Amino acid sequence: MWFEDKVAGKWEPAIKHLSKDKVMRGIIKEVGPCTLRPRRDYFVKLVQSILSQQVSTKAATSMYKKLTAQFTGKKLNPTDLAHFMQHAEEEVIRSVGFSRQKRAYVLDLAQRFESGEIPHKRFGKMSDEEIVQSLIQIKGIGRWTVEMLLIFALNRTDVWPVDDLAIRESVRRNYGFDERPTPKQLRGFADRWKPYRTIASWYLWRSPKLHAPAPKPEAPSSKPRSRVR
Repeated sequence: MWFEDKVAGKWEPAIKHLSKDKVMRGIIKEVGPCTLRPRRDYFVKLVQSILSQQVSTKAATSMYKKLTAQFTGKKLNPTDLAHFMQHAEEEVIRSVGFSRQKRAYVLDLAQRFESGEIPHKRFGKMSDEEIVQSLIQIKGIGRWTVEMLLIFALNRTDVWPVDDLAIRESVRRNYGFDERPTPKQLRGFADRWKPYRTIASWYLWRSPKLHAPAPKPEAPSSKPRSRVR
């Protein structure tokens, strides 16, 4: 319990700043304290991001469990994963659920971490953009994937993932947009939340309005409409 209180307390300045926005204040009240905390397993988080591309969360979780089951202690590291991707029997690799493309992406990621090409030990001293540029050279890693690492592993405070569909949909539902806003529209929209756009993103992802069923369109009435006179 004390740990949760410590984590929540870390974000109190961000909560105070974001609460100046009436809509965001309501979301914060409904969701409760921010529980975002740092993680050091950068390699694992990037593998999970690659697995989640173009599939459901359920499918990605299943693939990850099948993959980790191939290793002692169910833990991933670059060396063992690179060896597995290169030398395991084809049937075993396919049983995990890898497409040919994802297989190439994961192997490239593992090899670059194994060789030391990715400066992950220096991430703590690097700027957000430096980390982005160091990782997007990896096959299958784009800006959105790195932004998720910056948010959920490194806890950088001012990341604003404008390409994230859930963020765009949450803004639409919470702020009354007729249509899902474009990434270009969102860039300036979030200026009000600087320098805590990461925390705003976290709350938008957890907004009750985002997770509520979309309202069904009204069925056309079978009764004849009265003519306007």
